[in-house]
Amino acid sequence: MSSHYVLQWLPSYIVPFVSLSYPTPPPVNPDSFHHSAYYKTGVLDGCFIITCIAVMAILRDVVRIFVLEPFARWKLTRTWERSNSNHLQQNGQKNGLINGNGHVGHANGDHKPKSVMSARDARKIHRSVLRFAEQGWSAIYYTLQWLFGFYVHRNLPTQALNPTELWSNYPHIPLAGPLKFYYLTQTAFYLHQILILNAEARRKDHVQMMTHHVLTIFLMVMSYFCNFTRIGCLIMVLMDWNDIFLPIAKMFRYIGLYTLCDITFTWFLISWFVARHVLFVIVIKSAWFDGPRLISVGWVPELGHYYSERTYDTFVYLLVALQIIQIVWFWMICRIAWRVISGQGASDDRSDDESEEEKKSR
Repeated sequence: MSSHYVLQWLPSYIVPFVSLSYPTPPPVNPDSFHHSAYYKTGVLDGCFIITCIAVMAILRDVVRIFVLEPFARWKLTRTWERSNSNHLQQNGQKNGLINGNGHVGHANGDHKPKSVMSARDARKIHRSVLRFAEQGWSAIYYTLQWLFGFYVHRNLPTQALNPTELWSNYPHIPLAGPLKFYYLTQTAFYLHQILILNAEARRKDHVQMMTHHVLTIFLMVMSYFCNFTRIGCLIMVLMDWNDIFLPIAKMFRYIGLYTLCDITFTWFLISWFVARHVLFVIVIKSAWFDGPRLISVGWVPELGHYYSERTYDTFVYLLVALQIIQIVWFWMICRIAWRVISGQGASDDRSDDESEEEKKSR
């Protein structure tokens, strides 16, 4: 059964939720995606975003509950058991309770002392399991989405170091199917992130995270409907690249692999600086200077031209605001880097706050 037949069989009000809307003939001489289907944009695209949010929520819980949490619980429990066994043997040697076979014994007999995990250790393991699973989903999503985004970017005639093609031949309509799918799934992800932001333990940078997500969504929607999708695609690829490594570093930290955590965090620091404070600044500079110079047509909405001084300035100012937030984050990251250099190990200043119960237990 072909997908086209299935879409014809479905009720018309369901189709926008399970397929891309507004199909249209491809341009006569496309400069990218020569064999793809092409689409226009419209409000029905929101239906597909809703479906993506639901699918992401289900996938997140399935992967977290059935894959990531069991693995983290097994790893942390195994580490605790080994650590506790070594601790008991050391205590036994100090007290002269090692028998001839090298096992720990009691003064009353030759049985191993039974160890029971304390409530504090159980809470600590449970908290680390949850955090590991949350970061694991982020690592999986950013890796897969960056790979797909990089595929889309490679098929567009744009370059990060020479981004003038972002503005040439504006507007870049209609949209190739892969580019439209990438945009809608990315929008769905950040909307989903806003929904779960308060479901997780509150982070120290909760306000910055919320501001970042709102700015990102506004920029994505604005660039989507104003036909600035090529710069949007490039920016998302730059952002997602280093977002892969911070969750992985945190995952290593939550399961006690601190050396791997520090190595991964160092690579994250380098990739963050290059992507967000070098390449992204080049993109902002191009938006500030190249866009007004290369876009010749003004505000003609019926032809897909949405360039005006006011809308374009708003677009650029929001990119600058996004860069300011990232500068604040980079300062926090540099503080962590100093702790790594000084031998204290990496612990994220942006991580969730400790519960009051854990603070009291110290």
